Amino acid sequence: MVTGGPQLIALDVDGTLLETGSPVSERVAAAVRAAVAAGAHVVVTTGRTVLVTRPVLAELGLIEGHALCSNGAVHVDVAKGQPLTVQEFDPAPAVVALRALIPEMVFAVEKVGVGYWATGVSPGGYSLGEYLLVDHSALSSEPTPRLNGWWPQGSLEEMLRLLHKLHVPGASWVHGEFGPWLTVSRQGVSKGWALERLRRSLGVPRAATLAIGDGYNDREMFRWAAHSVAMANAPTEVRNLADEVTGDVQEDGVATILERWFRP
Repeated sequence: MVTGGPQLIALDVDGTLLETGSPVSERVAAAVRAAVAAGAHVVVTTGRTVLVTRPVLAELGLIEGHALCSNGAVHVDVAKGQPLTVQEFDPAPAVVALRALIPEMVFAVEKVGVGYWATGVSPGGYSLGEYLLVDHSALSSEPTPRLNGWWPQGSLEEMLRLLHKLHVPGASWVHGEFGPWLTVSRQGVSKGWALERLRRSLGVPRAATLAIGDGYNDREMFRWAAHSVAMANAPTEVRNLADEVTGDVQEDGVATILERWFRP
């Protein structure tokens, strides 16, 4: 970092700050608090919804600033706990195209601050907010920041083979690390896109940016950051994109990086 330490720090949640279903470790929380105390902008940057991100912000002790949810589509004012901006798109063309490729796919659209509308039940569930079962017509009837798709009978490899044929004008997609999942959003919206908008508004030099993550949805964030760090538990493709690799989530890899500049 040109100034001796990062001024804008983007942190993924699942697989990075914590193991899904487990709390943030005290060491990681302490390192984040030390960065904030030193004046750095710590921005939780996640695929999670606003509802499921709020408990993580509380665990980290973040009471003001910014969070980027839904892979950058929802920019949250942390102090108010409410979205400042939401990047929506029409999910109907993507639903039609995906149903033609994979008729058995189960869909869910995010209703910001409320929960999900879905055409079926998917594994893992959503512990916070409404989960309303609807038909495809209702699901596609309103703009959304995110459309999720899950193929119960399929595999990730087969889904990726079929998705080579997918083209939906005005939309882009990213697949998950495990299993036949994908997320569709407005064309060009990503964690990296949202972070660049935030960096410019905060007046932070690009050379003072740091990003830590572990997933395919972190690739644009890694390309954006002056220094990118992948968790050891990240897929090989994601690790190869990063400037360095830290310990895995169980080893508090985030704290290992932040403690270089910020000592609790």
